[in-house]
Amino acid sequence: MHNDPKDHTGLPQAPFTPDPRDLAPGLYLVATPIGNLRDITLRALDVLAGAEQVLAEDTRMSRRLFDAYGLAPKCSPYHEHNADRRRDSIIKALEDGARIALISDAGTPLISDPGYKLVREAARRDISVFAIPGPSAVLSALCVSGLPSDRFLFAGFLPPKSAARKRVLETLKAVPATLVFYETANRLHSVLTDMHEVLGPRPAVLARELTKRYESLYRAPLDTLGAQVPDDELRGEMVLVIGPPDAQDHWNEAQIDAALLDAMRHQSLKSAVDDIAKLCGQPRRDVYRRALDLQKRHE
Repeated sequence: MHNDPKDHTGLPQAPFTPDPRDLAPGLYLVATPIGNLRDITLRALDVLAGAEQVLAEDTRMSRRLFDAYGLAPKCSPYHEHNADRRRDSIIKALEDGARIALISDAGTPLISDPGYKLVREAARRDISVFAIPGPSAVLSALCVSGLPSDRFLFAGFLPPKSAARKRVLETLKAVPATLVFYETANRLHSVLTDMHEVLGPRPAVLARELTKRYESLYRAPLDTLGAQVPDDELRGEMVLVIGPPDAQDHWNEAQIDAALLDAMRHQSLKSAVDDIAKLCGQPRRDVYRRALDLQKRHE
């Protein structure tokens, strides 16, 4: 990824520079507010004002932001339903020197949306890609949760069906990190039930309406968290933050053996041991000893 050649001082630049020539050619990934419209950076305003085209997940939602700051960019939709057919023409415009901004409905682009495919193709073509950082619901929820933030895994939305959801949660059960999910209000209680069944009564935080007037946080173990949320607040999208596993949650011997066997089908013994030791929370020497034993038994 390239750095913006204009921004050497680190000082905020004056907002509103609508001349595209003030921006280097390339693709700009612009973070926008997740609720409070004042959570926009000066640099983001510069880029949105100066870009020759803004790709928006929903142009109607983006219009509210543009109107608030007197912006009138050329805006067109780019989302999961039209991304495949639009990508080639966007890449062609970028190769011809266009300045194009990509935004999502709220927050940082590419987080739980299909924009990464556009970035991947731009990088493959050696097109400059600029990050214009700012709000993120994932990071905001993690920061206010009070749960360990030195290591975390964002897992997006879980599957809508309970059986599939539990299978995914089983794969995440032993990850030695705080887990962060997006979830919708109408599935909250069923999701919390499945989480408690698979993960146990881990500490958890539900964040809703972050940065908005009625922002609220609920902190409780997974088995009682749902009861803390009033029915009249069960609406919209939410962020769930789940604490990491305690020592007693580490994998049992059968789980370690199954994971090792699977890993050793695709990796060297050393790589498999390294990966599984990190995931299961057991000393590497113990996992290595089990891997050698498994290797002998399956020769």
